[in-house]
Amino acid sequence: MPQLLLQGFPDGASPINATVRVLKKDKHLTYFVGEDNYCSHAEDDLAGFRWALATLMANGHVRPCEVEASSLKVPHRTLMRWGRQWSEQGPGSFYRPAARRGGVAMTPGNVVECGRLLSEGVGVSEVARRVGVGDSTLRKAIRSGRVTKSERTTGVPPSEGSTKSARGRQDAHAAEGMGTACTRANDRMAAALGLIHGASARFERCQDVLMGGLLVGLPVLCANGLLSGLKKHLSLPEGFYRAMHILMVLGFMALGRIRRPEQLRHQPPGEFGKVVGLDRVPEVRTLREKIAAMAEQGTPGEWMKELSRSWMEAEPEEAGYLYVDGHVRVYHGDCAVLPRRYVSRQRLCLRGTTDYWVNDALGRPFFVVSKAVTEGLAATLIEDLVPELLTSVPRQPSESSLAADPLLHRFVVIFDREGATYRLFADLWKERIAAITYRKAVADQWPESEFHEVEVPMPGGASTRMKLASRLTTLSAGTESMPVLEVRRLTQTGHQTAIITSARQLSVLAVAGRMFSRWCQENYFGYMMQHYDIDGLVQYGVDELPGTTEVINPAWRALDKAVKESVKKLRRLQADVGARYLENDGADIHASAERRQDIQALETDTDVLRIQRKNTPRKVPLASLPDGQRPQQLTPMGKVLTDTVKMIAYRAETALVALLRPHLAKEDEARALIRELLVSSADLDPNEAEGTLTVRIHRMACPAHDTAVAALLDELTSAAFHHPETNARLIYQLA
Repeated sequence: MPQLLLQGFPDGASPINATVRVLKKDKHLTYFVGEDNYCSHAEDDLAGFRWALATLMANGHVRPCEVEASSLKVPHRTLMRWGRQWSEQGPGSFYRPAARRGGVAMTPGNVVECGRLLSEGVGVSEVARRVGVGDSTLRKAIRSGRVTKSERTTGVPPSEGSTKSARGRQDAHAAEGMGTACTRANDRMAAALGLIHGASARFERCQDVLMGGLLVGLPVLCANGLLSGLKKHLSLPEGFYRAMHILMVLGFMALGRIRRPEQLRHQPPGEFGKVVGLDRVPEVRTLREKIAAMAEQGTPGEWMKELSRSWMEAEPEEAGYLYVDGHVRVYHGDCAVLPRRYVSRQRLCLRGTTDYWVNDALGRPFFVVSKAVTEGLAATLIEDLVPELLTSVPRQPSESSLAADPLLHRFVVIFDREGATYRLFADLWKERIAAITYRKAVADQWPESEFHEVEVPMPGGASTRMKLASRLTTLSAGTESMPVLEVRRLTQTGHQTAIITSARQLSVLAVAGRMFSRWCQENYFGYMMQHYDIDGLVQYGVDELPGTTEVINPAWRALDKAVKESVKKLRRLQADVGARYLENDGADIHASAERRQDIQALETDTDVLRIQRKNTPRKVPLASLPDGQRPQQLTPMGKVLTDTVKMIAYRAETALVALLRPHLAKEDEARALIRELLVSSADLDPNEAEGTLTVRIHRMACPAHDTAVAALLDELTSAAFHHPETNARLIYQLA
């Protein structure tokens, strides 16, 4: 009826009431509310016509009786039905395609085509999409016997699913429409129109899925909190990819050694998507946009802290000994002005940001704090790390216990000799936090008779023999001092390594074992740089630092450099004068006098530079510097999000190594085998009737590795882990 009414609707403007009128011109209808253009649509757009009138009524601009009495002459009952549809189903319901009946869709040609695709191992949902029939329609036809699998010609059993080559052809064919591997076009269109909140994971029966072994890491990723921040700390606007999908993609990327989003260009998107349960993973630009949206709209920093607390509570013994160290993340770009800092691994002063990591004795991370402008380990430890540790570390003694025992400590922090100062030890002990570090500038030697060879237990269950000695000594600065325990180790070469600690209740064996386990954090940095790219730039952009932040004055730094160079020249000249005097026995008096004049002139210049340096403030507020010298910081939230995911991935990998370790002789071999397992191909076999997803991992390089992996897969299967989205129970097998 509306189509007949519109055909008879006259050209020109026709009022509906005193404020709303309709203009028909050039086969278009335009609705005006007062003098404002409210909306318009083509004359033959019936969905637009219904939507326009329903919206005008819903917003109170017109009443059904006014529309019925106008030139449009739409029946009152029809208008009421449209209004009810608008309020109950939303404005998008007017554009929703009408459902087709099964009898009409299942033509003889569709029946034959569906049978052929089913025989090739294509899933029911995918067959329905390709043929253009409803999913439920096809399932009803299969149950009634109208659709049967035709005789196969490929020689592959139906249970094995689609082959990699067949999926490749399908993904390439999809590029003619929405893009490579976008085979779920209906879901993508529905998400774009806002008809669905996001895609749902749906696994298909597939052979030889590239990197299908990543599904082995899904249980341990979830156990370490990969999805714990959803809705509370992380979310995304409505779209095809949901926050859960992005987190799973990032977790799988970390385990699969896809170090940064750009490397996704070298991975088949459809194959990687099969592991996630989608048609494809997001492209690089989309993934970066999703990371930025999750970081800006959510609170990834709070998520990291919440995970840190849960990890510490899970292992309170290891949380009592925390390793703290700084790692310089070098910046090679030209968009940000970053201060220079010394990079020990390159022995250069380079621009970058310092990340301060907190790990346990096994190298597993708890959390990280990034500082664009920093005064060093001591300042960051007191200002940023200690407040969080005081609330996170479990099993701390009560205030009454601390008051009763003056030697009792809350927990222990372990760091390198940069923090071996009285001021840091004293500031930490004010909070009753003990510290362990190496002693600086050890000049004296203890008698070898004081050292005794003992068995020292190391974290993780190992042990080693050392020659140790201990004394109670003091750590002082000026007139202030505090007692500390000093432990020394005598090496085979006769060198004495000195350790100091304010945890005087700890045994000598515990102090030595904890301090000499600090190499685990250095190994963690090296491993994470090589395999997880913790130095990679995740999000482009620069943020300004607060103008009140104090930084080193560039003028003071230039004067300080000039003083050091002048002192260096002065010492070199004095050494040259002394050497020539010894060679000539003081005979060349004239040359010596000239050199002494040069020394006096250089001493005068050095004194002037020192006075200038003294009169120049060492630190100035950031706002007082010119724009070109004002330090900035890289946009931090995206890095916080990806660092958290990488910490989860490392912990997940370590958990798999611990499960595999009893079956292999060396830990390095177990970790290498886990890396090989995670990137291996696998067959996926979902069973909707039983609610399971079977993952068949392809064989490893040798029978010994097959045996170890089979034991690991059996242990994971016995845990009865359910997929977080489909709720299918995962079964792991060795193909």
